[in-house]
Amino acid sequence: MSTRILVVYYSATGNTAKLASALADGAREAEAEVRVRTVPETAPPGAVASNPRWQAWVDAGPHHETATLEDLEWADGFAAGSPTRFGGPAAQLKSFLDSTGGLWAKGKLVNKVATSFTTASTAHGGLEATVLATNNIFYHWGAIVLPLGYTDPRLLESGNPYGGSFVSRKSAEPDDLALDALRLQGRRLATVSRYVADGLFKDG
Repeated sequence: MSTRILVVYYSATGNTAKLASALADGAREAEAEVRVRTVPETAPPGAVASNPRWQAWVDAGPHHETATLEDLEWADGFAAGSPTRFGGPAAQLKSFLDSTGGLWAKGKLVNKVATSFTTASTAHGGLEATVLATNNIFYHWGAIVLPLGYTDPRLLESGNPYGGSFVSRKSAEPDDLALDALRLQGRRLATVSRYVADGLFKDG
C-alpha cells in the first residue's frame, strides 16, 4: 500500500491554498496517495466583503472537498496550513483541529506524522508562532511532529526550519522559492510517514 497523506488548509485569498497544493505535489513525487481538503469559511459576510481578494476567493469556491475526521483517520501523515492570525492559526482551521477529540481519546492519532505551514502579509507577522502553535495540537495527539528543518541547501534561503511559509508583500502570490520549500516539505512528510507505516519506527 502507498503512504497516505492528508493536506488540510484554510485560505482566505488563495495563497495558503497554493502552498497546500505544492506540498501535495511533493508528497506525490514521493509516490504517496494524497488527499487535499479545506475547511468551511465561518467569517461573517461583512468581514469577507471588506477585502476584495477574500470575497473573490470565497465566490470562486469551493476549491476542494471539506475535510472530515475520516480523512484524518485514513492518513499516515498530515499537513495543516493556515494564514497567520495574530500569531496563531485561523479559527477556521482551528475549529477542524478542535473537533479531533474523539479520535484523540481513542488513540487514533498516535504516531501519525504531522507538519504545518503558513502565510502572512508582513515579514514579522507571526509565521513561526503560527507553525509552533499549530504543532502544539500535534503534541497532544501523540503525533510525530515533523519540522521542515534545513534538510536541503535550498531551504537556507527560504529561512523557516519550523515549516514552510511565505510573506505576501503587497498581495503577492507565493514565489518559486516558497513553493519549492513546500514541495520539499511534502516529500519529507511522505518519506518519514512511509518509514512509520512500514514499521521502521518503533514506539517504546
